[in-house]
Amino acid sequence: MNLPARVRVTRPPLPLAPALAQAAARLCPAAPRELQAAALAIAGGSVVGAHLRWEGGEVQNVETGWRGKGIEEALTQATAQD
Repeated sequence: MNLPARVRVTRPPLPLAPALAQAAARLCPAAPRELQAAALAIAGGSVVGAHLRWEGGEVQNVETGWRGKGIEEALTQATAQD
């Protein structure tokens, strides 16, 4: 999968660190804090996408300017690795 050069997808340890939790909440405000899996797309030090999964649900969002560049697929694949 080819992502833009400055984008990386990571699975941070849970619970998310405060700065990452804040960024994830900005992208996915309906998600609870108690997560089972999280994948974040980071570009230039900023979180530009998130795929969050919890018991009974999941949500994904990518900032508008970053959509359609393969980030959505990379986030989905990263959280499916459980």
